[in-house]
Amino acid sequence: MDGTQLVKGVLDLAVLAVVAREDGYGYDVVRRLRAAGLEEVGDASVYGTLRRLYSAGALTSYVVPSDEGPHRKYYGINAQGRTVLKTQGKTWAEFARTMDGLLDQAGVRS
Repeated sequence: MDGTQLVKGVLDLAVLAVVAREDGYGYDVVRRLRAAGLEEVGDASVYGTLRRLYSAGALTSYVVPSDEGPHRKYYGINAQGRTVLKTQGKTWAEFARTMDGLLDQAGVRS
């Protein structure tokens, strides 16, 4: 199974979860997703997701000056984003339980 397709399907949820823990700028969010085990995540996909979630009203943003280069645009989760995170988190948990059950029945999982 292609892991990149799975990541694309849950990237909004993953980005919201990372930003809910701590505000972050684009590459910081990419780095944290990869450190969490989503090595296949692409930079452009995360940047696009951040912009889309911001446009949808789920994230706030602010600019922080940087001594080492250009200013960084940080993203933080807001109340609407927390609602989306909670709803999508429940959907993911139900889906994962269903898949776990199917795999158990098939004798695939140990």
